Amino acid sequence: RAGREERLPLVAHLDELRRRIMVSLAALVVAFIALYIVRDWLIDVLARPLPAEYESKIATFSPTEPFFTTIKVVFWASILAALPVWLYQVYAFIVPAVSDQSRKVSLSVVGGLSGLFVGGVAFGYFVVLPVALRFLLGFGDDTFNVQLRASDHFGFVTTMLLASGLLFEVPVAMLAFARLGLVTARIYRQQWRVALVVIAVFAALLPGGDPVSMFLLMVPQVILYILGIWLASVFGGPPVWEKSTWSADEEPGATA
Repeated sequence: RAGREERLPLVAHLDELRRRIMVSLAALVVAFIALYIVRDWLIDVLARPLPAEYESKIATFSPTEPFFTTIKVVFWASILAALPVWLYQVYAFIVPAVSDQSRKVSLSVVGGLSGLFVGGVAFGYFVVLPVALRFLLGFGDDTFNVQLRASDHFGFVTTMLLASGLLFEVPVAMLAFARLGLVTARIYRQQWRVALVVIAVFAALLPGGDPVSMFLLMVPQVILYILGIWLASVFGGPPVWEKSTWSADEEPGATA
């Protein structure tokens, strides 16, 4: 990748961007092919969070629904698998403009980002989904004949897992704003009430929308917000409004 001090022409930047996009697309294609081969296992894994009595009630209602549902599930799972490659390509393209970091540091940062995302997906799969599905399917079970449409169920599951993974990136976003000097750890601490409201709103907007899954998503977000405050206080940069400006005799070309 380009170094921070290198001055590349616009064509070179566009060529680098094109190559990184091609690598990202190649990673997605490879992941899609690999997961399509094990598509039956993948669909079985996404059906496991269902209560046992509903696993046999997943149905399709059109001739094309099995095919398109399978393709959609494989596609979203491919995004999850290709995400570390995407993160590295984005990070390696942008980071030379703001800092001069080694490839080892870049890989460590991308590993941390990927780890948080995978942790969020795992939390959504093992903690949020089983409780949320049991609550939602059991609500009015005595009144309704509950049947699950395959496209709706797998769309709900994949969306919930992706959203849960993205929410776990909150500490990284907080640290990034602090490193840029746009926000400080003190501001994060002072605005904790606003942050709590924002976290509650995002948890309510997720596919589940029920009080149980909303609460389960809020708890780790509050913990991650506290982690973000600590990261900002330790690794954050000076705020932009406190950075010194050049005096007249320090400006290039200024006369004494």
